[in-house]
Amino acid sequence: MQQITVGGVRVAIVRKPIKNLHLGVYPPRGRVRVAAPLSVSNEAVRLAVIGKLAWIKRQRTQFASQPRQSRREMVNGESHYFQGRRYRLRVVEQREKRGFGRIFLRNLSLMELHVQPGTNADERERIMQRWYRARLRESIPALLATWEATLGVRVTAWGIKKMKTKWGACNPEAGRIWLNLELAKKAPRCLEYVVVHELVHLLVRHHDDQFSALMDRHLPTWRARRQELNSAPLVQETWTH
Repeated sequence: MQQITVGGVRVAIVRKPIKNLHLGVYPPRGRVRVAAPLSVSNEAVRLAVIGKLAWIKRQRTQFASQPRQSRREMVNGESHYFQGRRYRLRVVEQREKRGFGRIFLRNLSLMELHVQPGTNADERERIMQRWYRARLRESIPALLATWEATLGVRVTAWGIKKMKTKWGACNPEAGRIWLNLELAKKAPRCLEYVVVHELVHLLVRHHDDQFSALMDRHLPTWRARRQELNSAPLVQETWTH
């Protein structure tokens, strides 16, 4: 990966065996990345970026004004998200035989976290992360079944993990995909977008014109869903796609 600076903007250049140049600006800080054909020179990339500087600055301004969540302390009254909906947290301390915490959703606005008395913030967060993982694991199989049939592909394995730079990842050779645990907090249509995105990578490795054409054909609203996903409130660690 190379880097150049254009009009005070640092630009990362990744060269790939593609036909056209693709420029992207990514949250949270407006990182600029250009995927360029192998034959395109740095000067050609520079000229392309100059032509998009006004747009790049608008994107960066939008990301800078995007709401951000402070670090969660896992106490009463905090805002937490599940499937795109905002919930207010209520911590209920009570002794339970099994010793494990539980989470209940009340009236589409309240998330109750039941814990043992004296449970600290880190353990409360671990309980919530386990709950998010379980809920996400329930949602994914039906999406995979639908879209594998639609796209004519098959994953050999899939998993959920915390990722700091991506909403999803795909290993086309192994037929394996990974989905970010944070997707449990996002609207189901955003989860579907990421699933389709990764499955299309089983057909097309790069984000080139063929990739975009397949996405357009099978999920015409994918750009709006991507925008929604990347416009949601940002947390301490930010995931992009």
